[in-house]
Amino acid sequence: MDNAGQPGQATRMVPPWRIGVDVGGTFTDLVMVDAQGALMIVKTPSVPTNPGEGVLDAVRKAAANLAMPVEGFLAQCRLFVHGSTVATNTVLEGKGAKVGLLTTHGFRDSLEIRRGIRDNPWDHRKPFPPVLVPRYLRLPVRGRLDSEGAEVAPIAVADAVAAGEIFTCEGVEAVAICLFNAYADGRHEDEAARALAESWSGEWVSRSSAIAPTIGEYERSSTAVMNAYVAPRVVTYLRDLAKELQRLGLPGALLMSQSNGGVVSVDQIADRPVNLVLSGPAAGVGAMTLAANALGDDNLISMEIGGTSCDVALMSAGQVATSDALEIDGYHLAVPSVEIHTVGAGGGTIAGVDAAGMLFAGPKGAGARPGPACYGHGGTEPTVTDAQLVLGRLAPGAYAGGSVTLDRERAREAIRTRVAEPLGISIEDAASGIIRLVEQHLLHAVERISVQRGFNPAGFTLVPAGGAGPLHGPSVAAMLGARRVYVPRQAGAFCAMGLLQSDVRQDYIQVFMRDLDGDAAGATQVTMAAQDGFAQLRARATETLTREGFTGDQAAYRRALDLRYRGQQSDLRVELPDGETFDPALVRRLFEAEYARQFGHIQPGGAIQITSLRMAGFGLLPPLEAASAPASNQAPHRRETRRVWFPDGWRDTAIYDGADLAPGQSIAGPAIVTEQTMTAIARAGDTLSVDSAGNFIIDLAERGAQA
Repeated sequence: MDNAGQPGQATRMVPPWRIGVDVGGTFTDLVMVDAQGALMIVKTPSVPTNPGEGVLDAVRKAAANLAMPVEGFLAQCRLFVHGSTVATNTVLEGKGAKVGLLTTHGFRDSLEIRRGIRDNPWDHRKPFPPVLVPRYLRLPVRGRLDSEGAEVAPIAVADAVAAGEIFTCEGVEAVAICLFNAYADGRHEDEAARALAESWSGEWVSRSSAIAPTIGEYERSSTAVMNAYVAPRVVTYLRDLAKELQRLGLPGALLMSQSNGGVVSVDQIADRPVNLVLSGPAAGVGAMTLAANALGDDNLISMEIGGTSCDVALMSAGQVATSDALEIDGYHLAVPSVEIHTVGAGGGTIAGVDAAGMLFAGPKGAGARPGPACYGHGGTEPTVTDAQLVLGRLAPGAYAGGSVTLDRERAREAIRTRVAEPLGISIEDAASGIIRLVEQHLLHAVERISVQRGFNPAGFTLVPAGGAGPLHGPSVAAMLGARRVYVPRQAGAFCAMGLLQSDVRQDYIQVFMRDLDGDAAGATQVTMAAQDGFAQLRARATETLTREGFTGDQAAYRRALDLRYRGQQSDLRVELPDGETFDPALVRRLFEAEYARQFGHIQPGGAIQITSLRMAGFGLLPPLEAASAPASNQAPHRRETRRVWFPDGWRDTAIYDGADLAPGQSIAGPAIVTEQTMTAIARAGDTLSVDSAGNFIIDLAERGAQA
């Protein structure tokens, strides 16, 4: 795609256009693509106290770049997609609603008991996160359904009415309802909700059967509670933002990025805001699809490094895996989400020396304010960005499209006082130590989502993104054994770009406890039941997509199964090919292939159980087309040469302006390419070339070739 201009410059764009806005911990990124594929990127500082204001600031800046009033700018927009961290931050900051919980009699404490499993079995002292609903607000309701959904005892609606009176007296803002076995039939939860309304007049009621109809009473309860916890804050924010954008001229609906990598309207997500906890990072799936199309390679690992964290995702054969086992700040959620591993390693990651005299980097970050020391906003602690500046990998002056100005002396002072002097080493050695340590964290993050899931990262192309990612990409890729790095020219707005490549998506699940195998009669029965179950899920998906305006060729569907060997506790998800038939023999082959890939063996002839049927419905939005330009036969223009630190030492390095580089041009490392939203680096022996879409391909040096 073509970059339509630098911030602050009026430029020409052809309406109508699409807009994607991603709110990060440090910057809010806006990407605009016009009717001819021309691109404009705007970065503004995030406003943690009011993220919506950061979105509006980015819109105002984009309109100013076009010399247009905001009303006229938004009136020409045909698609506005937003990735928000509001749900995540509500949890991390502990600023959610006061929640009450209706639970089945005898299960009042299950939310606090949890699963009793620790991530680190040797750490017995680390406390669990606080229970979001105190015991006096976890109130029991009599009545019981069995595991098939049959009523064992009728629900005592009077218990729900009495609970509502208590919730009213206690000032409860939102209520979660999680009754035992409600995944099989939600009628008891529906009756409880109606009875609750007689004595509690609140707006926010979250029923587990509607939000997470899965086996696992604790995970279902935790998810319903989290939904209630974030709903008043998140939905109010989204409705206010949507209303303000429409007041300013936006003709269509505001779409939100979900944890599953798809987008959805505010009206559709209002009942399930818990699905937004990975709203921002999940948009990277759309950006990976763009990269795969441009590169012609659908085996990618993205490493999106922002101001405070690094999000890693893996695409194999064009698909990014999804899971229902999501954890945020120690809380377990059963919501569809792309598999993303996040670590505290970003440009604003704080480094220092601990009480034992050891260098550390992360997980805390400097955020947007005060930010790294070099920003000059009052920060005094050294960060990764300060280290990059000291080592010549970043240049002093305007940065991130002019949003901030980098001050090298402030960076040196922070590293000197907090790292170099405590360790008794030079400022430059301290800065290089910070970079090496962070890159080890990044290496382990990529291995977590690749090696630990049965993938060899050497067979993948690394896609470093975010403003800081391309500075670390070649080193991390080399440590992984990969041979190629692909840097999108818009890497600094990776997730915002992905928002515009994401389809509308709705996920549906049905618990389906059946044996896959059996005699002929049993196999026929399972086949018919599975086909009927998938048909019901597809009908639900079709109804929702039709309501959103997607019919015919604009709608697509994807089937999947959760499977396990009999006696096992965890499931594997297997995608099924298109069609309406259900073939048990094919299902076994697919399951065994996936099991062997992840665990290295199978149980020959082992009994396989189906636990769930899944259906994903997609509303297909017009894809973005990668722009192309004719190849240049001119030599790339070198802007300057400066001394830069690399993992193998200091080198005189050629510096190029990305705006001067054209398709077909190639650069031998060591080299640095500066772009509007990011800085890319090529080590000695690496070769950086520009593809037809204007993005950068870095072919890595053979091991030992950098000396």
